[in-house]
Amino acid sequence: MNTDNRYLWNHKDLLDVSQLSKEDVHHLLNLAQSFQEINNRPVKKVPTLKGKTIILFFVENSTRTKTSFDVAGKRLSADTFSLGKSGSSINKGESLKDTALTLQAMNPDIIVIRHSSSGAAQYLADLLPCSIVNGGDGWHAHPTQALLDSYALRQVWGTDFSGKTLLILGDIEHSRVARSNIYLLHLLGARVRLCAPRTLLPRHVTQWGCEVFSDLDEAVRGVDAVMCLRLQLERQEAGLLPMLTEYSRRYCLTPERLAKAAPDACVLHPGPMNRGWEISDEIADDPRCLVLNQVSAGVAVRMAILYLLGTRND
Repeated sequence: MNTDNRYLWNHKDLLDVSQLSKEDVHHLLNLAQSFQEINNRPVKKVPTLKGKTIILFFVENSTRTKTSFDVAGKRLSADTFSLGKSGSSINKGESLKDTALTLQAMNPDIIVIRHSSSGAAQYLADLLPCSIVNGGDGWHAHPTQALLDSYALRQVWGTDFSGKTLLILGDIEHSRVARSNIYLLHLLGARVRLCAPRTLLPRHVTQWGCEVFSDLDEAVRGVDAVMCLRLQLERQEAGLLPMLTEYSRRYCLTPERLAKAAPDACVLHPGPMNRGWEISDEIADDPRCLVLNQVSAGVAVRMAILYLLGTRND
């Protein structure tokens, strides 16, 4: 494991990828690569954050993000404690401010928060002296997902993303994953295409610096990677989607459609996958699908983030 202490990490919190420079991102991902070696050992633990306390405050449900942060903290020997909405006083009407101040009174080093309200992570960062990590806030941002996606792509593309094109497919309007990935991919030099029904595209999407398509067969042509987004049933209930069968017919990634991409194109998905709606069984089980690579990358990347924040004052 190589942790280069000469790099000056100037961030108290990780709230969005937009706060990071290109150099910050490469340092973080290089560090994650070093931590990946730990995850392949028979004994997957180092004493790097021994004595540090990490609180996982997940007001919104999560499987992958919460578990990987928990695993990441424990592999760095930190003490991790999980708190959800059902197990907190928020469920009894307590404000986010009072809950946060209660947690701070326990003197944690890092709080990882996932919340349905955009800006919740920034609110805690402004309120508390400990480090805050945004585990996803509303439609706003999901920085650790974007970082792990880029880490998974680096394993296929190498460190130079210039000349590469990635298509993000699905519900762009309501996706914090899409927003963070678009910024980070542009920062690393990749081109980004978007494809969705018009009702699932943001009003100002033309200002995002992406090519925008409504026809998947056209959008996928020649791309180096496709990122499928999870289709949420409540969008149909809100009248933003046609029948699911019609959505699947027009926007499900199938082998026939992926064949129009570059020959070595890979597929990503933040999970959980709705097989048959946004991604076919054949593609989900194809070796070019990096979903499990993304899960593995998530532990390494989150180890790197916790290390950088947990040792910044040491």
